Amino acid sequence: MESLYIIEPGSYMKVSGKSIKIEKKGQVIEEIPASDLKRLTLAGRCSMTGAVLDFLIENGIETVFMTLTGRFRARLLLDAPGHVELRQLQYERLGKKDFCLQTARFMVLSKIENQLRLLRKRRPSAKDPNFKKLHLQLLSLKRRAKISKNLDELRGIEGSASRIFYQGFGLLIKNQDFSFTGRNRRPPKDEINALLSFVYTLFTNEVLNAIKSNGLDPYLGALHEPLSGRPSLACDLVEEWRALAEGFVLTLVNKKMVTKQDFIATGKKKRPIEMAPPFLRALIRTYEKVMSKQISWNNQQMKIRWAIHQRIRDFISYLKTPERGIPKRAIPI
Repeated sequence: MESLYIIEPGSYMKVSGKSIKIEKKGQVIEEIPASDLKRLTLAGRCSMTGAVLDFLIENGIETVFMTLTGRFRARLLLDAPGHVELRQLQYERLGKKDFCLQTARFMVLSKIENQLRLLRKRRPSAKDPNFKKLHLQLLSLKRRAKISKNLDELRGIEGSASRIFYQGFGLLIKNQDFSFTGRNRRPPKDEINALLSFVYTLFTNEVLNAIKSNGLDPYLGALHEPLSGRPSLACDLVEEWRALAEGFVLTLVNKKMVTKQDFIATGKKKRPIEMAPPFLRALIRTYEKVMSKQISWNNQQMKIRWAIHQRIRDFISYLKTPERGIPKRAIPI
């Protein structure tokens, strides 16, 4: 088992030889050998001993802590192999305004193009006037992004494109039990936003793992400003993958793989709505199937998870030879 998600509230982790045992109410739920485990994600409330923490560090297991609503809380930072020259190059390149703007522009253009692709693919009719209007608005923003003169202007364009896209996203929901009137987060206030937040976090973690595996500094990006605790480069490079995350959520909702009963209204201000543990387990199993799906990528057959790693290597090649740009890839939607 390469990736493990622990979502059971009230569960308890402890070390048993060369394995981790997960218990709840005195019953062993699962036992995982360290040799098989690469990534551990703890969602919600789970207790662990100091011995477990030592075990995770000694075995180099990447560990992420997040809420049941999908908000990132913390990451166990482990010593990584030395990539001093690569990181020096990253700091040098992204320290230059022109290079930073060029890089951020590519990310925004890729994001808008994938938003357009998703709307075209999922819209009920090519003649629908609502989608025609949104399509034209996004195309206009795409043209503006190409000639934007600074990062502030580009960030404003990206924000406007997201607002327009979410209008179309709401029209793509065909399950009458759910509605979407706009994006809200920190915390999400309705079922669709809770799904989006959680799935976005899963995808960001995928990109973050790939960034760290390839030796880059995840905290220095181009489009997102450096902020304490925010992996800005991961937030940058996940942008073009968001349409895949949004398509995944649409599939869950429109195929009625999720119901209203899969959510819990807590009445709490900080987390007004949560996903019920049985549904969360099913969601993660389905997500892992998506990540393991074989796709044609750069003339090779590979899993989506490894395509994300390959995309990070594209970015590294761009850092080394900026004149070649970042190659365009058709993100599977």
